[in-house]
Amino acid sequence: MYSERMTTPAPEPRWLSADDLEAWIALASVLIWLPTALDDQLQRDSGLTHFEYGILAALSEAEEGTLRMSELALYANGSLSRLSRGVARLESRNWVTRKPDPIDGRYTLAVLTKNGRAVVLQAAPGHVEAVNRLVFDPLTTAQARQLGAIAGRILNAIDSEPELTTQPRH
Repeated sequence: MYSERMTTPAPEPRWLSADDLEAWIALASVLIWLPTALDDQLQRDSGLTHFEYGILAALSEAEEGTLRMSELALYANGSLSRLSRGVARLESRNWVTRKPDPIDGRYTLAVLTKNGRAVVLQAAPGHVEAVNRLVFDPLTTAQARQLGAIAGRILNAIDSEPELTTQPRH
């Protein structure tokens, strides 16, 4: 019986059209080069990686400069182990501290220090200038709105793929 099983051929892949391929190559290039350019600017001007800046920025926006590590991992789009290594580097510079969550001791809180707040406030203007120069200055106002809408749709598609994630990325 097993040898008589019917096998169906795999469906033909949905190849990209020429226009879609051109758009994909452009987007893939942005995904590679933009993070590198932002990381270079932050390293040069502030001695921070883009990931470290993301941690400090998320904490600076949080109430009392404090977030659970698991919540901070979502903001920083990193695994808990990557986040833990990043926070450890920031702790060694006295920019972040960690402490048990007094409400639920199973969680660890990351807390932005006074020094950390000063660092992120010093780094923010140069970072925002780089984002403006590299992303928004080349676009019209209408294109910037479209970029936001397009990015939102792509993020929603990523979030709806259960095999890609178990938590929202934004």
